[in-house]
Amino acid sequence: MADTLGARVGRIVSGSAHALIDAIEGTMPDAVIQQTLREIDKAVDDVRAELGRTIASKHLANKRLTEQSSRHEELSGQTELALREGREDLARAAVEHQLDVEAQIPVLEATVADAVKREIELEGYVAALQAKRREMEEAFQSMLLARARSAQEAGAASTPEGGTSVTRRVENATGAFDRLMAREGAPGLGGVDREQGAKLAELDNLARRNRVEERLAAVKARTGDQG
Repeated sequence: MADTLGARVGRIVSGSAHALIDAIEGTMPDAVIQQTLREIDKAVDDVRAELGRTIASKHLANKRLTEQSSRHEELSGQTELALREGREDLARAAVEHQLDVEAQIPVLEATVADAVKREIELEGYVAALQAKRREMEEAFQSMLLARARSAQEAGAASTPEGGTSVTRRVENATGAFDRLMAREGAPGLGGVDREQGAKLAELDNLARRNRVEERLAAVKARTGDQG
């Protein structure tokens, strides 16, 4: 049975990046990391697609709710007018129609409320998946750098240019990380401009910094109130 979207996101986010890295240390990690990043990216795409459908559904329900609310008010006026003109038959028809509208309004209101709730939930999924991707990138980067330093330490005693060697190995590890991130469409450590991918990453980082500043401001405000 296929995972629901929520279960799938939960499975990805709950996984330990460092546990995965530890498990693949004795193998070829690139393929495993690439597959993991692709799974995260695919989940982000699927969540965003669902988010788009949810926003569209909310828009349609809102539009219909506005129409029905306006129709309800219009029918109230028509009922009063019919009674003033002595047309109780028309007034009765207007009231019957009004009752039908009243039966639909709570359902439309609930639909809008559910869509708003779902929209917030899906936006949270996207944020969690993006955070997980950053965690995976950082863990993989740390693994490469640790491998480079361990290899250098093992050969430092017999190599007079140990300092140069460790620098070269760290640079090689950084380059390997950059190449993997380039294949996965993410900015690497080398700062290479990858057009749209870099711009999207910059937007994500900007939004993240704004959330950090907002959180800090809230904490400062609470601290000031307590003081």
